[in-house]
Amino acid sequence: MKRLLMLATLALTASAHAADAPPLYSAQQLTPETALAAAQAALAHCRLAGHQVAVAVVDRSGLVQVLLRDRFAGAHTLDIAPRKAWTAASFRMPTATLAAETQAGKTMSGIRQSTQVMAIGGGQVIEAAGSIVGAIGVSGAPGAEADDACALAGVRAVTALIELHD
Repeated sequence: MKRLLMLATLALTASAHAADAPPLYSAQQLTPETALAAAQAALAHCRLAGHQVAVAVVDRSGLVQVLLRDRFAGAHTLDIAPRKAWTAASFRMPTATLAAETQAGKTMSGIRQSTQVMAIGGGQVIEAAGSIVGAIGVSGAPGAEADDACALAGVRAVTALIELHD
């Protein structure tokens, strides 16, 4: 009987604290126009460097908002770019950082077994007022560092826009 009374008290206490929390919250999202601007800036940066790539921009949940593929980017880039963007959004970190943290023998190495995870450079988060509002992924440049440089160009292109409207 004592246990039943204790469990009931705990349940009431937990529900009382839950009642204090607001029932809804607001979250900022990228507009399609902002997502497109980020993708176009990343694509332009890669073109200037002579790279043919695909660029994906996802919202904070990892859902694709924009997917651009340059004329001669490989067919695989349409799969890889959104996965890099999803990975950055999902883990809330650049994919190059996740790649370093999930190497064989590290405690988080099992994450690489997920079919969606793309633990290689080229994915960057997009932030506004300290919160992640989306992510960008680039695939097709010669190496993860080049993909990352293009993705960062996309982030930089919209950071000023975002900060003006925070």
